[in-house]
Formats: sequence, C-alpha cells, structure tokens
Amino acid sequence: MKKTTTRLADGRELLYYDASDAADRTAADPRPLDPVATTSEIRTDALLGDAVAVASHRQGRPYHPAVDACPLCPSTAGRHTEIPADGYDVVVFENRFPSLTGEHGRCEVVCFTPDHDASFADLTAEQAALVLDAWTDRTAALSQLPGVAQVFCFENRGAEIGVTLGHPHGQIYAYPFVTPRTERMLASLAAHREATGRNLFDDVVARELTDGRRIVLDGAHWVAFVPYAAHWPYEVHLYPKRRVPDLLALDEPARTEFPQIYLEVLRRFDRIFGPEAPPTPYVSAWHQAPVHAADRSQFALHLELFTVRRTPGKLKFLAGSESGMNVFINDVPPEAAAERLREVASES
Repeated sequence: MKKTTTRLADGRELLYYDASDAADRTAADPRPLDPVATTSEIRTDALLGDAVAVASHRQGRPYHPAVDACPLCPSTAGRHTEIPADGYDVVVFENRFPSLTGEHGRCEVVCFTPDHDASFADLTAEQAALVLDAWTDRTAALSQLPGVAQVFCFENRGAEIGVTLGHPHGQIYAYPFVTPRTERMLASLAAHREATGRNLFDDVVARELTDGRRIVLDGAHWVAFVPYAAHWPYEVHLYPKRRVPDLLALDEPARTEFPQIYLEVLRRFDRIFGPEAPPTPYVSAWHQAPVHAADRSQFALHLELFTVRRTPGKLKFLAGSESGMNVFINDVPPEAAAERLREVASES
C-alpha cells in the first residue's frame, strides 16, 4: 500500500491509499475555497447523560447533487471536486461539514472507489482489503489525537438511511467521549465478568456457534451471525474468531479472510428481497474498544450490519416504542432472517 498525504485548498487533510507504488498523487486543489467555519459543540442530556453534538453549519452540506456535480468523483479538466486527482483507489479526507471538529473531535470521509455507480459489494477482494488498510491506518492516527476517546468507522448506504451523496463512501468519527452504546456494552461486559469470570463477547460468539440456527457464514477466522435479540429486520454481526480490541490488532490471516467474508455478506444483503428489488439500504458499523478503556483487551472488535427494509417496499420505522422508549419491536424472527441470508448465498 502506498499512502500519500496532501492538503485541500482550505487546509483540510486528504490522504490517498493506493495499491500501486507508481500512483502519482501530486495534483493540487485549485479551488478558491474559504477556510472551513464550524459551530460544533457537545451538550449533555441531563436526564440520560448522553452526549449530543450540535452542528448547525451542516445545514448547508450538499444534498443529492446530480451525478455530474458529485464532489466525491475524481477531478477532471473541466470540474474540480474534493479529490484533486483524476483517479484514485481509496481516498480519506476531512469532512467540509463535520459533526465533530477541533476540541470536539474529527470527522473524515472515506471514498471506497472512483466509480460513482458502484457499491462496496462491487469491490474486488483486493479493493476491499485496501479499504480495511485505510480504516486501520486512520484508527491508529485518530487514536493519537488529543482528546479523542473512541474511533468509529462506518458506512451509510441508501437514501432510506438518509444518505445525501450517492457515491460509494463511508465516514470515520473520532469522538471526544465514549458513545452511549459502547458504554452500555462495557457495563454488560463488566457485569458478566463479575458474575461468571468469563468474557461476554466470547460467550456470545460461542453460543451462536453452538446453536447454529443464526449462523450466516462460518469462516476460518471470522463468523457472521444474526444476533439472538436482533433489533433490525435483517441484522448481521461479524466477529473475528480470535478476540481483538480494534482493527490494529487483527492478524494477517484475519485481515486476508475479511474481504471475502464481508463482500459475501453484503452481496447477500442485496439479494434478500429478490432480483427486482432496488439495492438494500444499510448501516455498516465497526465497534472498537475506546482508546483509553481500562482493559481494552476484554473488548471484542466486531462489525454490525443492518437494514431498515423489512420487506419489499416497506421500511422499519422507529416509531413510538423505539424512538420514545428505546424498546425495539422486530417483525422478522432472527432465525428466519438467518435462514434467508443462507438461501441467497452466492453460487460457487
């Protein structure tokens, strides 16, 4: 992998990740950009203790631009975008409209491919491996920034999820706090260890492997399953079989196998609702140990993938129970979801 670091016209950092050492990434950004102006602040909910980011400057971000105005495509002689080069493999850059900034964290955009009409599932195993390398490198770098408590790599795909740019991309948030979801995981982890002396993540994975009904894919180094108490109609958790706290700790066998496993799961997601259905909207989220957790080795890196589509043409809305009380009601039994995901396996 060749990594090239440069700056955009307004000073934001941009990094190219290329498979070939011969890639030339010297093109400068000629746009007359003003410095980024942000109003990000973090407020705490007095009743729940949750942190809320308030970022009013994001109201002006691009919203479903035409294909010929996409800011994530490579630049051409007649149009300059966020990527100055006329081609790229993987690009990461600071978001011009960040939710978190300065002492309140950092937000980055990850462009998976220059092909505007592709998706992550269309990548080759080699391309997906390069994205994994980029996620790992950015996790390492962002974890070293002062005040950063947790690094979160994720992808939102589909208008139903709220995506405003159609180009295949994800984001990385460097939070200045440990997120509420992770805090709950850590509390459950500690309680389980106190009660049993064992690791909760290990027990969850072992239970799924023993039961078998919710297993979607079982590889040599990774296992993908629908969780016992899945919140979403179709939800898959992907764990390395050797527990590690973050992407940096993955060994080479796990890194090598990951693209095949993950791409197959994504391709199955696109076949859940039949060949005539549009691409399945989803959220794909990496869960990593907080940077300064007391015992990071007890946390288990894993990826959670889910869709808001529950059946062709129908979405799972977070209505009264989910939005008002955070109690999810799932219309699809996890065992049925896993069976469907096994049915739509790629042909060998």
